[in-house]
Amino acid sequence: MKVAQIPVAREGYPFIVFVAFATFIFALLEYDLLTLITLFLTGFVVYFFRDPERISPDDEDVVVAPADGKIILVEKIFDDRFVNEHVYKISIFMSVFDVHVNRVPFAGEVEKIQYGPGSFYAANTDQAGLANEHCGVILTTEKNFRYAVVQIAGLLARRIVCWVEKGDTIERGKRFGMIRFGSRVDLYLPQNIQLEVSSGQKVKAGETVIGYLT
Repeated sequence: MKVAQIPVAREGYPFIVFVAFATFIFALLEYDLLTLITLFLTGFVVYFFRDPERISPDDEDVVVAPADGKIILVEKIFDDRFVNEHVYKISIFMSVFDVHVNRVPFAGEVEKIQYGPGSFYAANTDQAGLANEHCGVILTTEKNFRYAVVQIAGLLARRIVCWVEKGDTIERGKRFGMIRFGSRVDLYLPQNIQLEVSSGQKVKAGETVIGYLT
């Protein structure tokens, strides 16, 4: 059965309506320059909040990217904030030109939502991962491992949106939230994952293979 497409994230509707209405008013008043500017802004806001359909791989052991963007960090650490174990930490930076809807990397049940207020450093810096406002979704899986996917606000992104709650069961590749206007997502995976990505690589949420369970 064909799944109906959702071309624009619902979080973008108020912004689109506002700039489109401003364009309409400026056009009525024959303010040509302002009409062109707000028309451009309308197109950009629609583009920013685009939400294309994605098809995840069929392999049940595959972990997919939670966000569109560029991988800026891959490292082994002991995580004492979200899962309290040795993990691979993979950080994905989303520019304003990337799709900002986030997707679940691996099917599981939401164990908890861990929100933390904070600062708004540029999302591609080390400071952002430690000090910025964030929302961590910790999941447990039928494969007997836990992992965390953490949305991090950036310099311009001041609104983290998480659509899931504790106790929800979510399939891999399904939408779980978004961050407005440039941001970052960190993924904390157990170290028995066979990684298939590296720093500097571009990825797509729900489609790019991050790694395989071993």
